[in-house]
This record gives sequence, structure tokens and C-alpha cells, in this order.
Amino acid sequence: MPTDLSRLCIHSITTKPWPLDVAIDKFSAAGIGGISVWQDAAEAIGFQRARQLLEASPLEVVSYVRGGFFPHHSREARQRALDDNRRLLDEAASLGAPLLVLVCGAEPRQSLTESRHQIQAGIESLIDHAAGCGVKMAIEPLHPMYADTRSAINTLGQANRVAEAIGHEQVGIAVDVYHLWWDDQLEEEIRRCGANDNLYAFHICDWKVPTSDMLLDRGLMGEGCIDVPRIRGWVEDTGFTGLHEVEIFSNAYWASDQDEFLQRILAAYRQHS
Repeated sequence: MPTDLSRLCIHSITTKPWPLDVAIDKFSAAGIGGISVWQDAAEAIGFQRARQLLEASPLEVVSYVRGGFFPHHSREARQRALDDNRRLLDEAASLGAPLLVLVCGAEPRQSLTESRHQIQAGIESLIDHAAGCGVKMAIEPLHPMYADTRSAINTLGQANRVAEAIGHEQVGIAVDVYHLWWDDQLEEEIRRCGANDNLYAFHICDWKVPTSDMLLDRGLMGEGCIDVPRIRGWVEDTGFTGLHEVEIFSNAYWASDQDEFLQRILAAYRQHS
């Protein structure tokens, strides 16, 4: 179990009621190692101010969230998605974020196979721009319950196949336990990430039992049925030395006192990660 907070990162969405400037202050004061910044949080206070605050803090900027949503029924919509992603890569660079997390998207009016083809083509078309920005991209496979519109990449095996087909160091994978804990091929596919040296991010939380909302009822580590320490062991066996990113969407926790919630995050990280 982690004994300190140097490898703990918290996504700004986790403490959503706090503006980004407050989150930076609170995370820094708690001795947390890093922050992953969501686009709306940076936009709300302005990118220049966000960059200044991040540079002045001890926090490592781990990633910028989120790009993707490549598949669309029309060519024009696919082009708009690429334009949006180029802008997001620019924003990530402006904040000093080395990684843009990709929620890849899906188009329900076409097959998942076609959506996956469009995802791969979209990512490939961004490689030169991403390299010019100095920002890598991480494909994040999402739970199959999101295969309608949020992502046609639903297993780590699918993400590995896309990343391997692209075959570029600018493109890797984000492993999120909430989306992947159920997969009986998970250990093998994490090893596959390690063999390809493309495991770029590791996200943690828990699946509450019973869960009241498939999107907005994530739990703290140790609060549900995910064996986070076991999966972390598989991840670190690959040689991964990055931060452990707490990413929690929760109406219940967002409605609570955020200072108390932060202390609960720290305790859960130490005891159940």
C-alpha cells in the first residue's frame, strides 16, 4: 500500500465544486504529487492564469482531459472533431500537460467496427500535430455500457490493437480500473501494454455495490468490488512508474464538504490502493 502521497494524482473533476485555483491550492497543501486538469476547469479561470498557477505549484501536471470523440456519420463532423482535438492538444501544451486522454467516441448509426476504423484514422491524423506540441495521446478504453456514443474501444485488448496498428510513440493507453476491472484478460493485456512500452496512465476509483448511476456514482478505493491493489501490481510489474490518478464522478461526493472528501481520498489511497 502507498505510504506517501508523492505518486498520488487527483483529477480536477474529482473535486468538481472547487474551481481549479482552489483545487491547486488544496492539493498542494495536502502534499499530493500531481493533478490532471479537465478542460472546463482550465477554461473557467482562463488558460493563462491556470498555467501560471500550475507553474507556481509543486504539483506535476499529469494529463489534460479529454479529447477524442472521433466517429461521426458525416465527413464534416469528423473533420470538426479533428479540429477540436488539435485545439485540445494546443491547450494541453499551454498548460504544460504531457498527455491528452482520449475518450474515443462512437456513432450509433454505424457499426462499432466502422467507429473503430474512424478512431484509428483520427488518431493517426493527429500524430504530427501532437508531436509538434510535445503532447502524447492516451487511448482510454471505456466500459461496454458506453459503447453507444462514448467509446467503441471497450476492452484493453481493443485499445492495444489500435495502439499497435498505429505503432507510434506519440500514442499509448490509459488504464482505468473502473472501466476494465471485470475483464478476465486484463492481466494479460496489461502485460501486453508493458511489452509495447505504451502504458501512459493509470486511473483509480471503485465500483460501488450496488451502484446507483453508471456515470455519476463512482466510489473511493476500498468502497466497492474492484481489487485496486492487485491491478496496480500488474501495472507496476510492467515498469510503470507514473502517478496513480484518482478520477471520481459522484453526485453524492460533489454534494459533500470537499475538504472532508479530500481527506477521505487521502485515507482511501493510503489504505486501499
